[in-house]
Amino acid sequence: MSGLFVDLYHWPYRLIGCDPAGPLREALAGGSARLGDIWVAPRPDELCPEGSERIDPWPLRDVRVVEHRPHPADASLWDIVIEGADDHLKPPDDPYFGAGLMLHDEYEPLGTCVDFEEIDPPDDEPEPPPLRLIGCAPGAALQEALATGTRSALRLGEARLVVLDRTGAELADRYVTAEVAAWRPSALGPGLIDVDLTNALRDPVPALARPLWERRIGGCPTEPDTWAGYGTSDRQAWLDLVRESGCRGRATPDRAAGTVHRMDGRHITDAPGLYLALGEAVNGPGGYFGGCLAAVRDCLRGNFGATAPFTLVWEDSGVARRSLARMVSPQGERYSYFDEMLLELAEGRVEVILR
Repeated sequence: MSGLFVDLYHWPYRLIGCDPAGPLREALAGGSARLGDIWVAPRPDELCPEGSERIDPWPLRDVRVVEHRPHPADASLWDIVIEGADDHLKPPDDPYFGAGLMLHDEYEPLGTCVDFEEIDPPDDEPEPPPLRLIGCAPGAALQEALATGTRSALRLGEARLVVLDRTGAELADRYVTAEVAAWRPSALGPGLIDVDLTNALRDPVPALARPLWERRIGGCPTEPDTWAGYGTSDRQAWLDLVRESGCRGRATPDRAAGTVHRMDGRHITDAPGLYLALGEAVNGPGGYFGGCLAAVRDCLRGNFGATAPFTLVWEDSGVARRSLARMVSPQGERYSYFDEMLLELAEGRVEVILR
């Protein structure tokens, strides 16, 4: 199969009158131009109506710095061009930017800017490549459609594409709109065909995640902490895949209430690492037990490998306490993710022993 992995389309934006901080300041000084995923949080002025959605924080994915120059009105500030994938959400609307905008990456502030504007890209967003099913053994409905060959017959409607790992276990799925654009005999064997579907995939996988998917398609990890060497963005992509696999139904019942689970905290330096470690503490290597606080709450209700009440022994908890104690909310406010997780577990009748 090809066309499952698609490069994110990066749109250009200009940060005007920016006072950079953290990784953004380092990028301007010659450091890495890649900022990862960031939030743009408008600071409303006194004219902004209370509760206005026009100033909701706005996420940008896989952001990189393209160019920068001193701001014309103040040489201590910068005008910075960035590119990022907008994740299908509209950027914050103008007229209430009187107090400027704050930028952050959920872990530390990236600075502030006076204004923010979209830059018209040189071309429209390119069409995604066709989804090509290689070595497909067609079922009766597809055989009939191909034999008829009319445009209406080749519109097969909605279908579910299931991705299997090498053991045959279901790993993930995607819904497709199955409209056949072309087909040909496959080189993989007699009776097999290669089929192109146009505008088919509703939720393609970012190409940056392809190495992680290929690793996981090889089979579920047999050792814990295989994700430990990844950076935050790759950990999040791995967690997304673990979530897809983990939410597909469990092969074993929940362990009995009162079970003691041990969590290796040595590598919990970010939020994805926290959930990956928790999933492995409960369900072993590659295991899932929530990918956000709300999902942990759902998992604690049962059918995800553990029955509350139970005990969680959190080894090396100081790593997470230091790393997650001063995270930044989408709105730009500091809070402790470490404390939020402890509260969620306590409310779910989990006794946490910090070591």
